[in-house]
Amino acid sequence: MILEVAILYIKKGEELLFEKDFEIAGQHISSINGYVGHSLRKCIEQENKYILLVDWGKIEDHTIGFRESEQYLEWKKLLHHYYDPFPVVEHFETILENKKQ
Repeated sequence: MILEVAILYIKKGEELLFEKDFEIAGQHISSINGYVGHSLRKCIEQENKYILLVDWGKIEDHTIGFRESEQYLEWKKLLHHYYDPFPVVEHFETILENKKQ
């Protein structure tokens, strides 16, 4: 499994609108083959900073399956105008995982 990570800086004062539109956008990303799940987390120290975590089966599910889809065009329409600056998106693979039972 691959973890997509993006740190999102939202234009100040637009955080609540972004969160509302993100709920809608989540329907588009979750319909893609290879999508496993996602979470959006808001920074406590900086109110306009978020982190997006998306689990994919393989990197191509994101870079090709999602980014070349109609769903991505809808995602862009809903969300891209909120970012300042535009986020850097990176992908990670798990080397070690330890969770408390």
